[in-house]
Amino acid sequence: LARRWVEEAKGDDGEDVSGSGSGSAVYVSPFDNPLLWTGHSTVIDEIVTQMLELPSVPKKMGAVLASVGGGGLLCGIFEGIERNYFGGDAARSDVVRGTKVVACETEGAASFAASFNHNNGKGKPSTVRLEGITSVATSLGALEVTPAVIQRANRHKDRGEMGGDTDGEDVVSYVCTDAEAVDACVNFAKDHRMLVEPACGASLAPLYSERLRTKLLGELLLEEGGNEEEESSAIVVEVCGGSGVDLELLAGWKAQFLGDA
Repeated sequence: LARRWVEEAKGDDGEDVSGSGSGSAVYVSPFDNPLLWTGHSTVIDEIVTQMLELPSVPKKMGAVLASVGGGGLLCGIFEGIERNYFGGDAARSDVVRGTKVVACETEGAASFAASFNHNNGKGKPSTVRLEGITSVATSLGALEVTPAVIQRANRHKDRGEMGGDTDGEDVVSYVCTDAEAVDACVNFAKDHRMLVEPACGASLAPLYSERLRTKLLGELLLEEGGNEEEESSAIVVEVCGGSGVDLELLAGWKAQFLGDA
């Protein structure tokens, strides 16, 4: 019901029409705002600082995985990477150089994948609007991403293509099934005693799903030239989204999508 109100407020073309009537309600986007992007971007600052300070972790960020709804968090991740890359600190720049950004969604809520694949990094960024959300990961239920996330994704990808052997930044879109997302939630709860909802399970699926894990590790190994003697890199997962889950809901999703597994 809340999503229907939001989409009605935005109108058929995605424009804010909430103030056009006699009511006083105004639609405020939860993802399409530069202030939000900058707030999200600081997580990259924190990660880079920890990677440099902790002796037991790699000093390269090989990949960062994040769930995508409307693209606000992903915009922040790109902003944080750029700030550290161009900030003038060689050590921080080296950490994020070559980082692969993995945008994670579920089937039925993959608005970023639809837009990113439609653009293919060429021309003026445009977005594709989904007809509806059919995934259990309702927190990813944005019918259309902000155009800024497509622009920033293309810029990150372009920098890698221009960087030659020294860089290699890339953006890839991973779309998992609802079952893979729920399975990731269940296994994450077992491993870390923490409940997260399927929207977060999308970013965990590349770790727990053999299909996606094989794909991710294969791409990282290819990026490093298959040389096992090269400096190892860290895979960072942005784990978010726990407000819409409890034990009863998780048990219900497990029964629905995983059966007796």
